[in-house]
Amino acid sequence: MVKSFSMSRKQAKKRTKRKKWQSASLIRTDVWSLSLTRHQRNLAILTVEEYRHFLKPLVLIAYWNWSALLGLTAKERVNTLEKLVHQTADNPNPKYGWYFKKAINNHPSFRKFPSYLRRAAIQDALGIVSSFVTRWQDWKRGNRKHRHDKSPKLTAFCNSYPALYKGQQIRYNANFNAVDLKVWNGKDWVWLLAIPVRSSGKSRHLGQDNKLMSPSLIANGRSVHLSMPVEIAIKELPESDWVCAVDLGINTTATCSIVSRDGTVKARKFISPARDIDRRDQRKQRIATKSKQTRKITKRNLPQGFCKGLYRKSKQINEHIAQVVSKAVIDFGIAHQVRVIVFEDLSNWKAKGGKHGSLQKQRFHQWCKDRIVELAIQNKSELGGNVVKVNAKYTSAYGFDGSGLISRSNKKYSLARFKNGKRYNADLSASYNIGARYWYAVLTNAKFTLSLGRQKFLPHAENASDAQ
Repeated sequence: MVKSFSMSRKQAKKRTKRKKWQSASLIRTDVWSLSLTRHQRNLAILTVEEYRHFLKPLVLIAYWNWSALLGLTAKERVNTLEKLVHQTADNPNPKYGWYFKKAINNHPSFRKFPSYLRRAAIQDALGIVSSFVTRWQDWKRGNRKHRHDKSPKLTAFCNSYPALYKGQQIRYNANFNAVDLKVWNGKDWVWLLAIPVRSSGKSRHLGQDNKLMSPSLIANGRSVHLSMPVEIAIKELPESDWVCAVDLGINTTATCSIVSRDGTVKARKFISPARDIDRRDQRKQRIATKSKQTRKITKRNLPQGFCKGLYRKSKQINEHIAQVVSKAVIDFGIAHQVRVIVFEDLSNWKAKGGKHGSLQKQRFHQWCKDRIVELAIQNKSELGGNVVKVNAKYTSAYGFDGSGLISRSNKKYSLARFKNGKRYNADLSASYNIGARYWYAVLTNAKFTLSLGRQKFLPHAENASDAQ
């Protein structure tokens, strides 16, 4: 008898969602630094201020009329809100046109406010109100982090930055090394011509089939730059019989190995930015020393904001470590033309060792394992590859050769001794096991799910055969 199997509605939905995601593009944002004179910088800041003055009443008007806007599409919402505020020949008496006529005395920029900048402000206002309404409804339903959380508030004093539409508020030269910006000079809207672009981030706009989107003008007392979103066309990497398996650790930040389908290892790499780790640990040690001395002298708890600068610097160094390590892992995989990078799933891992207040405890607390994986997912997805997480249980406890449990050296913890007497690097052995666990799940057709960020989660190795 031949059995016929029909795909369930849930399975069909998952498959459709997976295909849509695989064919979708990604949007990443580069920072374009601009070289402006002091006068040009002041005009850019003045333009942002005028945009915010124009945006403020739009937020309130959108909220007052939200019940009428709620059932409309995104395009219809923009058109409806524009008819409420903007006077034209076909719309001579807008409902709230009186406010903008009255505000012209204080804000002359409203008289000739660019049409595309007005629509950008309308879309911004609709987004602010929609976000507030969603958060308010969640709060009313009881979806709160804490039961005493205060209700969200709608604030019209939003520090938004204007979106610049190509050809209307921004123009690019042929090589993208200079831009023209339309700004408010106090009397009229004028063009600032040929502003040099000092740097363009990762220059994603130069990639083949990548598409520039409308940037935002970020102008404040610290800097003036363009926040440039780029739509990246994903080109899937070819299938490979090799994967890059990564073991994340405390002493050696990342240990990588290229593992094949049959268990062959053709390359290894240790990644450990020791200098940055020492800089971070020195600052944490200084915090511990200062806190101990302060408590001893004052006989009180530490005040709010204690060692704020040292904490901030330590956090920034830790972010730099995560960026350096994730980039090194990606580059190692690119050099060996692998499509998949395999990490162990340490998302629910908690440190058990180390005394309270000790440097070892601080190093466990500062371990940026999740941030490394997050950055690797973002970078690998741009290249058309995948990042996979496998179960971390026993990857470091057993030898890669199947000899059984390993024992660690008391003098050098990174050195492992197998039951057959062999001595080997414990982190390398763990990376081999991580790669083997991935291939075991693949060869046994274990199911996995594809989530946002192009990240795969594989089941436990001991249950992989049951997931067929």
